[in-house]
Formats: sequence, structure tokens, C-alpha cells
Amino acid sequence: MGLQRAFADSFAAKPARGSQIFWFSLTLTVAAIYSILYLQIAFGGEYVVQDDARQHVFWMRRFLEPGLFPDNLIADYFQSVAPWGYTHFYRLFALLGIDPMLLAKLLPVALGLIAAGYGYFVSWQLLPAPLTSFLSSVMIQQVIWTHDDVASATPRAFMPALFLAFLYYLLKRRLVPLLVTIALEGLFYPQYVFVFAGLLVLQPLRWQEGKLRLSQDKKDYWFCAAGLAVAVLVMLPYALTASDFGPTITAAEARELPEFNAGGRSRFFYDDRPLHFWFADGRSGLFPAFRPATLAIGILLPLLMRFPNPFPLARQITPQIRLLLQIIIVALFWFFAAHLVLFKLHLPSRYTAYTLRYVLAFSTAFSFCLIFEGGLRSLQRSAAGTLKRFWVWGIAALAGTALLIYPNTVPDFPRTNHMRGRIPEIYEYLAQQPKDTLIAGATGEVDNIPSFTNRSVLFSREYAIPYHVGYANQFRQRVEDFIQAQYSRDPAELANFIRTYGVDYLMIPRSSFNPDYLEANWIRQYPDAIREARANLEQGRPVLRRMINPCTIVENAENEILLLGTQCILEAIE
Repeated sequence: MGLQRAFADSFAAKPARGSQIFWFSLTLTVAAIYSILYLQIAFGGEYVVQDDARQHVFWMRRFLEPGLFPDNLIADYFQSVAPWGYTHFYRLFALLGIDPMLLAKLLPVALGLIAAGYGYFVSWQLLPAPLTSFLSSVMIQQVIWTHDDVASATPRAFMPALFLAFLYYLLKRRLVPLLVTIALEGLFYPQYVFVFAGLLVLQPLRWQEGKLRLSQDKKDYWFCAAGLAVAVLVMLPYALTASDFGPTITAAEARELPEFNAGGRSRFFYDDRPLHFWFADGRSGLFPAFRPATLAIGILLPLLMRFPNPFPLARQITPQIRLLLQIIIVALFWFFAAHLVLFKLHLPSRYTAYTLRYVLAFSTAFSFCLIFEGGLRSLQRSAAGTLKRFWVWGIAALAGTALLIYPNTVPDFPRTNHMRGRIPEIYEYLAQQPKDTLIAGATGEVDNIPSFTNRSVLFSREYAIPYHVGYANQFRQRVEDFIQAQYSRDPAELANFIRTYGVDYLMIPRSSFNPDYLEANWIRQYPDAIREARANLEQGRPVLRRMINPCTIVENAENEILLLGTQCILEAIE
């Protein structure tokens, strides 16, 4: 009887308490199921790590062992750019003895559940109906798990939960929780405070009788002012503190660097593909990665709202639905502002990709329910008895099942972007070496060394982030020096590189002395060094090539990756 009542209250603006509990519990159940699918991937092996966690989390093991990554440029840089709240959140758990890399695998579950709950209640403020709130939350979960933002456990992983919490407290006009949420956003993912501030500025505006008017309620202005004050305060330290690795690169400087152009690690400019640049690129585009595809249904909402007679549920939509339009306006403003002051506000796509996904998540749930409820009413008027019940519940079951199962038909769902290590014998060996061990190499497996071994690397593709000039210049110099040393025919040049940087091991693939390797590897973004390396290969065999047999300490035969000891190399040279 309780279940029947819950389904009977599916579109009720004032459902029974038991119905509300049922739909909210079902919401959290779906979120938990998606989380279990995620955990199966995150804990799918001993050497598994999320892609971006390799940048933003690995260095936090310093909290457990202060001697890790000593004087390491990469660890120091990513520690310097980590938001204060994010850093101290992980530090707190480290004080309790919890490995940051383990916490990074568990944290997405909690963030996903929080986002599911807030998504449910935000939806209720816009269209009070249990089924609609449930579907809104499901759509939000599908957005979360078809992208790797929350799965990354990086600062941006906190954005969905905090953004939805902000929307809820904004709609409910609950000042203290709203201010706390703004402060937390500034501490964990500060650039989105700009989005929060933009939404606050729009709150006193009303569209009435075809005209834009200002609110006559003074409380709206006090509410807005308090929120903006907290936003300014939480962002002030970022504005007044200069980065140790700054300044931020300018657009003019970036255009001249291979890293930002075709073939570069952080490609941003697509002069040959303007539509991709403005709409689809992950860094510059308005709406990259349109996933899940069911979000397209949300585009119908403005049209459906114009026809309340065939879609009577539209009458339950509250005036606060204007918030979705306000989110679009603010997102577009900051998107174009970020393009104008490139890269001062970081990447333009960050302001629209996340916000517009959640706007469409709500719009899709609302559109689906408007169509569904309207169709049921039509069937109820035209069908009778057993046939009516068959059509009503048959269509309901079919549509609901399709919406819930759909993501599982998409490849790589949930999309978590976890990387699996391929050279366990090398990881095991390096993990046993002294804490100040330094490894150099251009193979992709070097990306995993800090996460799997707690040992430093001189550079790797994963850490080739060129947005701060001070860091990028040092990083570029290291890579170019390595390329020059690896392909040099002068023994003194190779020895000088090893001694200058204090490198203990070189990790190279056997294929790295093949000319084709230079064009296939990410180091092709350093063209001057690549040209010199190719010239050396054409003229003779590099010194390091002759050191492979006597100086290889560990080899992964399957992937043909070698770990060479530099002490052996130096002794052979001398």
C-alpha cells in the first residue's frame, strides 16, 4: 500500500511524508549503485590511480612522510597551487593516518551522494513533484559519472556538491548556510566563487509584465550584499598573494609556444578549427563533451512550458525556475570574460561546461516528466479498465527503466579515467630506494612513478602544465636537457646532465632510439631539441644506446621499458 501511494504521489506538489521518504531513498540508492560501479574501477588492482590525482594528490603523501619528494620542482609546484581548504582537508585525514591516495579513491562516493541529495531538493524548489526531483538527481548522477571531475578527487571534484548546495540555500534564502557554502567554495575551488557572485548580483532582478524590474524587498539586497562580502573576503588572499612560480602566462606568449598549439600537451588554440575551439574543445569550448546524450531532452523545456494545457505539470513550475536562466547568463559572462583575459581566470570552458550540464540535467528531468505526465493524462482519458492500467504502468516502467539503464549502454561508464600501471617490477624496485631518488625519462609510465613509488621524477608529460611561466620555463629546460643528453654522441654531455640534476635512474623504452619514436612521443612539442636528437641519430649511435646492456637494472619485457642506473653509466663513461 505504501508503494502504491508513493507512485500515486509521483507528481503531487504536497505528497505524503512516506512518499517523500520513498523517492528520496530511491534517489540515494541510485547514487549508491553508481558509486559501487565507480569503486570497482578505483580498486580494480594494486597499481590503479586516477589520471588527475597523479598531479594533485601524490604530493600530499608528504603529510604522512615529510621527507618525500625533497626539493622536487613538480611536488612543490602542485602543492603551491592547491587551494587552502583542499590541502588542509587531506592534511586532516593524513593526521588520522589515512593515505591521501586512498582518500582520493573514497572521496568521490561521498561527494556523489551529497550532490544527489542537494540535486533532489534543488529540483523540488523549482518543480515540486517527487518523481521530478528523483529524475533530476538521477540526471545529475549521470552527468557526474559520465565525466571524471568528481572521480578525480581534485579541487574541481568538490564543485558539483558545493554548487548544488549553493543553489539550494539561494533558493531557500537561508543566509548562514549560503555564506558557509561560498566560503567553502573559495577554499576548495575558488574560481567558481565568480559564478556564485554573478548569481547573487542577479537575485534582485525580476522579469515582470514583460519588463526587467528591481525587487522592492530590501531583504534581497541585504542577502546579496552579505554573500558578495564573503565572496570578496574569501578571494582576497588569492588576489594579494603572488605565486612562487608566476606570473600566469599571457595569451600572446602562449600562442608562440608549441605546448599550446597542434601536438602540444596543453593544446588550446585551433586556428584551423574555429567551431571546435569555441564550442567543443575541453579547454576553450562552450560545451565540451555533451554527455549523457539524454541531456538533449532538456532543450525542450521552454517550449513545453508554453503549453500548460497538454502538459499540466508545467503549472507546478515555480517562479524560481528563473534561476536556470540566470545560471546560463552568468556562465556565458564568465566564459567570455575568461577568453578576454586569457589565462588569468584559468580555462574558459570551466565556467560553462559544469554549469550548463546541471541546467540541462534539471531541464531534462522537467521535460521528461511534463511529457510523461501529459501522456498519462491523455491515456487516462482515452483508455479504460485493465487496458488503461496496462498502458499507464507499461509506459511508465519502460520509460523509467530506459532512463536509468541508459548510461550502462555507453562505453566506459562510469567514466573515471583511472590509469593502470604496466611495469610492477620497476615500481617495486624504485619503492625500495632512498626517498631522495630521482628518475628521468620521457615514456608515459614515468607519469605513474610518484603515485606508485613515492619517488621523484625530473619531469613527465602529466606534469607539463605551462600556465605559470616560472614553473613552465624550468620544466621545459629539464625536458630539453634530457632529450639532448639521451641522444647525444658526446659522453661528457650525458654525464653532465646526470650530475647537474642528480638523476639516479633513467627510464627509457627500447624503441626510444628509433627516429619514429621522436614524432610519436609527447616530447615532440620541443621541436628544437627534437631536431638535434634526430640529427644525432642520423650521424651515429648515441652514448646512452651503448649503455643499455651493461647498465639495465630492471626491465619490463612486456612493454620493453628499461630502468638504467646512472652510477653504472658514469663509471662506464669515465
